[in-house]
Amino acid sequence: MKKRILAVVLGSVMVMSLAGCGSGTSGEDKKASSDGEKTYTIGISQFAEHGSLDNCREGFLEGLKEEGIEEGKNLTVSVKNAAADQGTAKQISDSFVSDKVDLICAIATPSAQAAYNSAMDSEIPVVYTAVTDPVAAKLAKDDGTAVGNVTGTSDELPIKAQLEMIREMMPDAKKIGILYTTSEANSVSALAKYDDLAGDYGFEIVEKGISQTADISLAADELLGEVDCLTNLTDNTVVASLATILDKANAKKIPVFGSEIEQVKIGCLAAEGLDYVALGKQTGKMAAKILKGEKKASDMQFETITEPGFYVNNEVAKNLGITVPEDLQDKAVESFDEITK
Repeated sequence: MKKRILAVVLGSVMVMSLAGCGSGTSGEDKKASSDGEKTYTIGISQFAEHGSLDNCREGFLEGLKEEGIEEGKNLTVSVKNAAADQGTAKQISDSFVSDKVDLICAIATPSAQAAYNSAMDSEIPVVYTAVTDPVAAKLAKDDGTAVGNVTGTSDELPIKAQLEMIREMMPDAKKIGILYTTSEANSVSALAKYDDLAGDYGFEIVEKGISQTADISLAADELLGEVDCLTNLTDNTVVASLATILDKANAKKIPVFGSEIEQVKIGCLAAEGLDYVALGKQTGKMAAKILKGEKKASDMQFETITEPGFYVNNEVAKNLGITVPEDLQDKAVESFDEITK
């Protein structure tokens, strides 16, 4: 099937700006282009550099463009990456507030929490994406309404579909391993749901918590000695080190299931996951409504993509000696015959 090829990649995992921080203005002082059209300045705070978050950023800009807000025409964008450091995420959002950008787009839960806290006493709206559980992250109320001038999109995992798929592909499996970062609210929330649902499919969840990237190698070694397969969450620290985990799992012929398309491309066996470009695009359209004054972030419930897609890597299946059931092959949104490094 046709594969999407990313064209946007951050050049460094250190804090950086792709378009310059600039001095965006807001409210009635908003700058205008030479033809009188309003112009906007957006600060994008991305928590880490990996495929799913990069795709969110790409989709966000596409969504804005479809609504008539385009970089280089009436939009200035400043992109900064926290390199998976929560302190840096706070510094980034503080800088955007100081620069008086018109809107902050925060990609991933830690960056969203930092942006909301930084902008709380300003009039700058925050629009987040790739936040698994906005309620648990205290970015939304229990009914989905905003807690302040903040809204966005959730990448809540289709956990039931994932467990059903793993059971079909591994009928004899008993234990699923999950690596997660203990400080990421999105991961803690998703793990609790896995724990609640796994028994319905005859699985036991074996979990290993980490606090930093340096913990991953040892935790992966320990976990791989206890389980039949691994499944990924949308955990930023873990996903950023996925290549290391895959190397260790492949050496033991243990399948790793992903949570989205990019993970399947680079070596996970399969995933019932989301299209993060589409999620980002949905977020960009929400942001456009706010920038144009059509809606206020405080009046917008967070949104989700309701239908997951099945993705499979046939090369990985071949290497592991696993036959992908025909019904799964038939329903695949995309299947890959090679591993992208």
